[in-house]
Amino acid sequence: KERLTQATKASCTLLQQQRQQLFGAKNPDEEEITFRGKRRAAEETLDVARSRRDAASLHISELSARLGMIAASSATRALEIAQKELQLTGELASAGFESIESFLAARLEREVLEKLEERSKKLAARRLELETLQGERKGKLREEEERALSHYSPQELQEELNQLSITLGTLRTESASLKIRLYEHEKAAALLREKTAALALRQMECVRWTTLHELIGSSDGKKYRNFAQGLTFEIMIGHANRQLINMSDRYLLVRSASQPLGLDVIDNYQAGEVRSTRNLSGGESFIVSLALALGLSQMSSRNVRVDSLFLDEGFGTLDEDALDTALQTLSALQQKGKIIGIISHVPAIKERISTQIRVHPGSGGRSRLTGPAVSG
Repeated sequence: KERLTQATKASCTLLQQQRQQLFGAKNPDEEEITFRGKRRAAEETLDVARSRRDAASLHISELSARLGMIAASSATRALEIAQKELQLTGELASAGFESIESFLAARLEREVLEKLEERSKKLAARRLELETLQGERKGKLREEEERALSHYSPQELQEELNQLSITLGTLRTESASLKIRLYEHEKAAALLREKTAALALRQMECVRWTTLHELIGSSDGKKYRNFAQGLTFEIMIGHANRQLINMSDRYLLVRSASQPLGLDVIDNYQAGEVRSTRNLSGGESFIVSLALALGLSQMSSRNVRVDSLFLDEGFGTLDEDALDTALQTLSALQQKGKIIGIISHVPAIKERISTQIRVHPGSGGRSRLTGPAVSG
């Protein structure tokens, strides 16, 4: 038993030494698991290789079958080619060619051949057309020959033809003459159209100048003066209306419709009725005149400037409100730098105006002045 134990130990020791030589210090269990994984991978690789081998075998079988079919077809085609070559050689010989090379050398280019074929088709179509036309003309000729169009002899017809030729020459001459006259007529008509168009333009210009003459023209220049003065008059009326609005809301000045330089008023208290300035009362006339004078003072030009305004009477016809409005308007103009002079005997004016120059009547028809800037 001890011997068996020693033998077993010796065998175990030998195996351990062999394992040590083979695996060293590696763990047998881990190595077993590793080798099992490698084996499974190798088996899977083997399965894939077998599948590929089977597929390749199948593909080889298919290719072999196709190769056999192609070989059979090639043999058939080779036989057909040989037959065609024999047939071609016979046809070339019958056409006068010694060999295929001579035929190829004599062969035309494809483009030239296509052009020739196209031309051949056109010529064939044209030939058919001409043959058809020839047949039709022959038929008509036979019909005309069968018809007895004239009972005259050829000599008589020739004489008539000569006479008709002479008449035709005369008609051609007359036609040429008529064409010349027609050409001249067309030229004259074109010239007439040009002259008519020019006349129309002149007439339009004449109408324009006539209208301008009717508006501002006359032999003595009166219409033009009225036209030019009317423009200035319109401007003055505009300035006067701006002054008149400050003094009265009843009237508005306008140019007279019947007289170029006449003046009318629009009465707002009478539903906008247009009235003549001759129908105004004394106080109304003074207010309108004052508005015109003030409007005139507002007008100036490059060479003329109105800075002074003198009013002679007229204030006595105003009521107290109108007088107050007029004086306020004049005071506003004075504040703007205008020099306003009033000649009046109205006591209310004397009381309202501080700067006064008085006139004292004297004997012998002489008068004496007193006031600011008056000496002696």
